[in-house]
Amino acid sequence: MRVIAGHYRRRTLRSLPGIEIRPTSDRLRETLFNVLCSGNPDALAESIWIDLYAGTGAVGIEALSRGARMVHFVESSNAAAEVIAANLKSLGIARGFQIAKAEAGKGLRQLEAAGSVGDFVFLDPPYSKQDEYAKSLAALAESKLLGERSVVIAEHEKRFDPGAAFGELRRYRTLVQGDAALSFYRR
Repeated sequence: MRVIAGHYRRRTLRSLPGIEIRPTSDRLRETLFNVLCSGNPDALAESIWIDLYAGTGAVGIEALSRGARMVHFVESSNAAAEVIAANLKSLGIARGFQIAKAEAGKGLRQLEAAGSVGDFVFLDPPYSKQDEYAKSLAALAESKLLGERSVVIAEHEKRFDPGAAFGELRRYRTLVQGDAALSFYRR
């Protein structure tokens, strides 16, 4: 696993052994960022990200590498949160991030209480916990964490549909790659 582009391009990232943490593949991450940048490499400059179920932190670190101003990593596993911290340290990233060791709902409430607003929210719950998609997307739809132009991206199995609408949050695109898919939402 490596950083695809930007300041930390080609640098490797650590993961945890086993199947509990399933990092977003390099190829799918590259596709995600290509879609978000749409030919404009500065599209992510100064953006604020919320990386829910952050795992290794690969998506948030990719955002930082490409110019994001802040990434809020939310991860409930202590071991995974330690891997995120180790990956950031190995890259020499000392600021522009926050790691919340909390389950997704609690992490979202903490960020909302702090007045955070995300330009991009990426969520990738364990595929075995399909109910987490609806919980997180519904919570985001009702929260003040999203601005008018915020984009929410859910990574999921291609055979699973996380849902087309949650309150004012509507899916506007689905991208399938291999066994995985990305669903894009906005208000």
